[in-house]
Order: sequence, then structure tokens, then C-alpha cells
Amino acid sequence: MNEERYKELVGGGYEDYWNFKGRYRVCKGSRASKKSKTTALNLIDRLMEYPDANILVVRKVYSTLRDSCYAELYWAVERLGAAEDFSFKVSPLEITYKPTGQKIYFRGLDDPIKITSITVKSGCLCWLWIEEAYELTSEADFDMLDESIRGEVPEGLFKQVTITLNPWNERHWIKKRFFDREDEQVLAKTTTYKCNEWLDEADLLMFERMKEHNPRRYQVAGLGEWGIAEGLVYENWEEREFDIESLLKDSSIKPVFGLDFGYANDPTAVFFGLCDREKRILYVADEVYKKGMSNEAIYELMEAKGWRKAKIVADCAEPKSIDRLRELGLSRIRAAHKGSDSIRCGIDLISDYKLIIHPRCVNFLTEISNYTWEKDRFGNMINRPCDSFNHLMDAMRYAMEDMGSSSLVSFD
Repeated sequence: MNEERYKELVGGGYEDYWNFKGRYRVCKGSRASKKSKTTALNLIDRLMEYPDANILVVRKVYSTLRDSCYAELYWAVERLGAAEDFSFKVSPLEITYKPTGQKIYFRGLDDPIKITSITVKSGCLCWLWIEEAYELTSEADFDMLDESIRGEVPEGLFKQVTITLNPWNERHWIKKRFFDREDEQVLAKTTTYKCNEWLDEADLLMFERMKEHNPRRYQVAGLGEWGIAEGLVYENWEEREFDIESLLKDSSIKPVFGLDFGYANDPTAVFFGLCDREKRILYVADEVYKKGMSNEAIYELMEAKGWRKAKIVADCAEPKSIDRLRELGLSRIRAAHKGSDSIRCGIDLISDYKLIIHPRCVNFLTEISNYTWEKDRFGNMINRPCDSFNHLMDAMRYAMEDMGSSSLVSFD
């Protein structure tokens, strides 16, 4: 792509990233820093330039790929004016460059066998894109992915792993491995919304308001700096796989559901847990975390997941939404009890449990590892959680309301 065309389509802030050919290029960035869109444009452009190249795109959970990386690559093809040269499949997700048969494959770490067994029909698998890499809490998982890009490549081609992420927590292994030491085979960079020429005044105002009202979040979501998770609200948790169906057969374990409403700026968050009151264990089994969901869309999703008959405790701030969901068929939905100290009481209750989080609950893992206590003007922790990273945290509190009393939760 010539320089004039590059500036027209990509803009500024990414020239070194675009041209780097070392083994690892890692980009952490703020929201709206165009890191994902730039990566998608770059990979499509490269695919058309190198006829022997194939690409593997990975996220922790396969089901999250269609609305993220797949959609970004589709957009990139359209922006590059190459739609007639590409075909798109959704079952399974796959993109093909028709003139050469080159492919972009999509895989999730929730099915690692499909990653390690991947083979290409022509050329070689030489590029890997790991999106939302913060979700990879295990460095061993990354090593497994890294090893999938192996073998010789034709002259003029190169192997590369691209990692994009939001830098929510400085304790993440990515910081130590790629940002804290120099390596000529690594490009580690930080980008912000300030290099995105296509943001409008409303977008920029959002960041200015964040800077004023939530400076801690602005450092990460605005400036792309590493988050420092001091004063975590919950530290009583671990990430571990478990069999949901087996647990549901245990009569002492009860399913619990919580719903926190969102729409344009905040996601709708649904929490599904399995509560063992006797052993004081809460299994975090599944989640919904999506913006732009109408009440009808919430109902359809709950029905599709088989949760229509479940007892659901929802945010009492939206009584009209609760009434509408009940009319649609969520007959056992009710409002959460909110009082002057309900948040603190809910946190105290949950803190008495050991939380075991299924690896597929990636948004829950992000929130719980960044959900912290507020500080006063002297920097001292106060007895109130920050109003961020709290959508699934609130939904979990609603879900656990009845676990503080003698009542039980069931599907009956």
C-alpha cells in the first residue's frame, strides 16, 4: 500500500506497527485507539500482498469472535474495496481470499484441540492475531498458541504473532514478558484515542468527561496506561473449569441469576452462578455482557439459553423493563432489594464465599480483577467500591440476595 493510500485509510499513529516484521508486535491501547481496526486492515492488506500466507485469529472464547475480529476483518475488506475478492463463512467462521485460496481461520481457546490440529491447504500458517489478549490469564496458553506458528516459510515471508489488548491490570503476564524488557524481535507500543482522526466531538467529549469525573479509569481507558488494581474488593476467587451439568444434579447446589440493565454506553450484564451454601462456594458458570440489548433481545437470549423459567433478580432501578420482561415470559423475574447499605451487605455476603470462575466468563474475570475500593482525597481506601468494572459485579450481588436468608433458588 503506497503512503498516500495508507494515510487515507489508516491515518496516523501506527506506521511502525504496520511495517514491523519481527516475531511479536504487541499493542495495548485505550478505547477507540483504532488498534483492532488497524490490525484488521493490516492483515487483509498483507494477505493480498503475500500469496503464501494464511492467518489464525484467536480469542479465549470462540463465540466472541463473530462480533469482534470477524466483523472487523469484514469491515477492513470493505474499506479496502476488495469485497468481490473475498468470501465469508459463519459456520465455522472462515474468510477466503478467492484469487489464491488463502484463508483466515478463527479459533477459541475453549477448544484447544482445534488450534493444535489446524492445517492449511496451500501456503503456510504464518500470522497469528490474538485479540483481547487480556483474557489470556495463563501464559502457558499463549505459549501453546505461539508454538502453532512454526515451520519454514517461503523466502520473503515472515512469521508473526500480533497481540492487541486493553491494559486493565499491570499484574498481567503480558506486561512483564513484552513491555518490561527490550527485545529486537518485539514491538511493544501504546496507543490512545488521540491518534484516532475519525472520532467526532461527542466521542471526544466522552473522554473529557471521563478525565474529569473518573480519572483512574481515564488513565487506562483513555491513555492506555497499565491499570493498577490496588484494593481489590474480591480476592477470594480462582479461575478453573468445572462441569455445570454435574453440579446441577447436586440438590444442595442452587442456580442463581442476576440482571443488570444497560443499553448504549453500558452493557446489559446477566450473571449465572451455582451456589453451594453449605460449603460456601459460588461457581461462576456463565455470563451475558452486551450493549444495545432491548428488552425483547434480552428475553430471546434468556430463552435461547434455557433460562426462561429461572428466578432472576434484576436491578430495581428499571421497573418498566422488569414489567416488560415479565410480560414477554420471564415470569419469575423480580426487582432487587436496594437500601442504604445494600451494596456493602452484598459484598460482605459474597466475600464469605470462595468463587470458582469458569474460564469462558471472560468479562467477569476482567471485572473482578479490576473491581476496587474508592479512595479519599488523601489516597486512603474507603468503604465504597468504585463505579467502574461493576456490571457483572452488581448482577452477582442481585443473584445472591436470597443466599443471605433461608430461601432457596431453583428452576421450579
